[in-house]
Amino acid sequence: MGRMAGRRALLAVPVLAAVTFGVFAVAAASPFDPVKAYAGTAGLTASQENLDQLRANLGVDQPLVTRWWNWLTAALGGDLGDSAVMRQPVADVIGERLGWSVLLAATAFAVAVVLGTGLGVLAARRPGRLLDRCVSSAAYTLEAAPAFWLGLLAIWLFALEFDVLPAGGLTDAASDTVTPGQVATHLVLPAAVLGISQLPWFFLYVRQGVADALDEDPVRGARARGLRERTVLLGHALRSGMLPMLTLIGSRVPELITGALLVETVFSWPGIAAATVQAATSVDFPLLAALTVLATAAVVLGNLLSDLLYAIADPRVGFDG
Repeated sequence: MGRMAGRRALLAVPVLAAVTFGVFAVAAASPFDPVKAYAGTAGLTASQENLDQLRANLGVDQPLVTRWWNWLTAALGGDLGDSAVMRQPVADVIGERLGWSVLLAATAFAVAVVLGTGLGVLAARRPGRLLDRCVSSAAYTLEAAPAFWLGLLAIWLFALEFDVLPAGGLTDAASDTVTPGQVATHLVLPAAVLGISQLPWFFLYVRQGVADALDEDPVRGARARGLRERTVLLGHALRSGMLPMLTLIGSRVPELITGALLVETVFSWPGIAAATVQAATSVDFPLLAALTVLATAAVVLGNLLSDLLYAIADPRVGFDG
């Protein structure tokens, strides 16, 4: 396990370097001017000499490769640079927001896995019955529904029509302090929307895997020995049917990140979504590169986690990959 993790870590180094270079290359080709974005309305009346000086201060007058190399060497030394659009160090921008994004994504992921697994097992137990048809139809429908549309629908239904949950933010408008109770209440809608947007894939994988496992000889043998249906379903079919779903974990990380950004924007959740949008529109090189590295690292870790879980669940796979 350690050797496989080490090999993946070594392979991730050139991947992360290439990704950051791609960020700088795309940003350099962008029509947005980082100097004008930084200067704001003052840039409309500033002289060309002042704009050129500001361009030099921000370092955007240097060649693409020079800007990328300077950022990369500084980042390796622990200095992620300063965000021009946020007017503060990049490390502070990420540190203030990352925890809330992780809380939202982790809660939504747990919702998707638990509900998807439970519904998948129930549907596979009696394929073609009413529950299977209803849940499968809903899953296929949710696959095509954008996360932001689900978020707007949830706000309209639960915040405006029923007025049972807050429409967004982290705390109540009248409160100046962040309390666990308020955070939990404000987390319900965004986490549920993000989790439901990821649920169809887990449900469909588990349903198919458990349904196939129920037709295998070991499960039939367990039934022939007189084991209870619950033992056969949870102890034999579910374990075998869960294996394909473990490979899904890593592949869903990019979609989870994208969905989290959309959901954070809809619900005004104080995560990294706003920082990502502002960094992209303002061509904030240091912040863009750091956020991209963070997202890429999450994808790499997600793939590694799915491989490790699969190898643990099925010892025949081993850790040689």
